[in-house]
Amino acid sequence: MDLAFLNPLYEHPGPWASVYVDTSRRTEDTAHELHLTAQAMGRELSRQGADEPTCRAVEAAIEDLRHSPDPHGRALFARGGTVVLDPQLARPPQGGSWAEWAPLPRVAPLLELAGEDPVAIVAYVDRKGADFELRSALGREKAGTVVGRQWPVHRTSSVDWSERHFQLKVENTWEHNAAEIADALSVCQEESGADLLIMVGDDRERHEVCDRLPKRLRNRVAESSHGSGSRLLDEDVERIRDEHVRQRVAAELDRFRAARTPDDEGRAGAVEGVPALVEAAREHRLEELLITPDGPENHREVWIGEDPDQVAVRRTELKILGEQHSWSARADDALIRSAVTTDATALSLAPATDPGEPGEPGVPGQAGRADRSGEDTPTGGLGAVLRWK
Repeated sequence: MDLAFLNPLYEHPGPWASVYVDTSRRTEDTAHELHLTAQAMGRELSRQGADEPTCRAVEAAIEDLRHSPDPHGRALFARGGTVVLDPQLARPPQGGSWAEWAPLPRVAPLLELAGEDPVAIVAYVDRKGADFELRSALGREKAGTVVGRQWPVHRTSSVDWSERHFQLKVENTWEHNAAEIADALSVCQEESGADLLIMVGDDRERHEVCDRLPKRLRNRVAESSHGSGSRLLDEDVERIRDEHVRQRVAAELDRFRAARTPDDEGRAGAVEGVPALVEAAREHRLEELLITPDGPENHREVWIGEDPDQVAVRRTELKILGEQHSWSARADDALIRSAVTTDATALSLAPATDPGEPGEPGVPGQAGRADRSGEDTPTGGLGAVLRWK
């Protein structure tokens, strides 16, 4: 997950109100339910010590969600009577809405709730052209149409010379349209930044287009034989998106495991456990944080100063470093603050415990995947690949 969008949260000191709102259950009473949620979150923040203007700002922001089509939920981060950031969630918060008042914003849940949400272009291909649709956890939207040559597009069964000549024109038309679709699909992917291209249509049309895609896109392609409007197509799209996430997490875990093996001089390119991570954060060596949700060390107490690289396992360490003011914080949120301000990334390892179905069809190059949930992940739930050893 690229953490750059979180920068506004670290431009001002805390404390912060962090609220995760579940909007997944839409009914005719949604407005009233959001009103009750707003009141409940305001009361909870007030109980934890939040100031009145911030409580009211959060309540107003939750009330405004009645006008929003959010399918899953919204995270709200507020201080000083202002909601500073309100990202959409790709899945509902577990256990419903909740709120917390703390020295740092509670951003760690975003890695699981909004982090890995691959965007897919679903290309509905036929002999005359194609329609493109963008899909993500937040819904779907049209992304363009390609209209190819309209004639001739049908073969005949005759074998005389004139009909064979006509069939050559048919072949040429198919090839022309496939090239047009492939070019448009390449442009659509570049503009949207889509992670996946899912081809829908008859075998021949799908393959004609795939063969004309640039090499850089070949490993992003998956295929579905189900047509538009089919429930099976929707299931295919979600399965392909889920498998993409699992493969990405598996690859990053492999990279972490390889990097943490010490070299001949005893130096490793990855670390795990809070003390080692805190030291790496202070030295700006974090490249990618790996966080297992509910890991036993995620909520371990660390100490932070006003600057993001002022983080320590013990309060006395900050005083030695010259920091006069310090606050207690969760380890995961303190490390994410350091990662954000040094342009590092972060990844939730939750999909590593969800093996999926081995040998799932539809994802090229995948002959089946072993269950990785039993393999070791970072000790205590926190690890990182480093920029240098």
